[in-house]
Amino acid sequence: MDDYFPDLVSYNRFVELQKSVIQPLAVYLKLCGLGKCSGISFIDSTALKVCHNKREKQNKVFQGIVEKSYGTLGWFYGFKIHLVSNDKGQIIDFLLTKANVDDRYPLKNKSFHDKIFGKIYGDKGYWVKIYLINYLLAISI
Repeated sequence: MDDYFPDLVSYNRFVELQKSVIQPLAVYLKLCGLGKCSGISFIDSTALKVCHNKREKQNKVFQGIVEKSYGTLGWFYGFKIHLVSNDKGQIIDFLLTKANVDDRYPLKNKSFHDKIFGKIYGDKGYWVKIYLINYLLAISI
């Protein structure tokens, strides 16, 4: 393995570097790595756990940034990532929020859904807001 990755860092150093890499990675994805809307889109969110719940008091990597929240799989400490993808599975847009932010919050942000047209599908938590957005998009066309 060392032959293929000679500059591989240790796990501890990797954990230290995570905080400094997340913003450049998000900027790169926003500028170069996103797909285009095809008229059929899907929206959902998922938890990004920073550490196990037992270690949340000791965690220093994202201290002051992350929150504790309850999801479908129980309590977690970390972030939520909200994704919109097209029918080909390409990510159209994403938004990273604190864990305790409501799933409908990104839909209030116009820049998050301005690339979306046509039909958008989400779970029941998104339904009312998606209906409203589709209605507003139909009026503006």
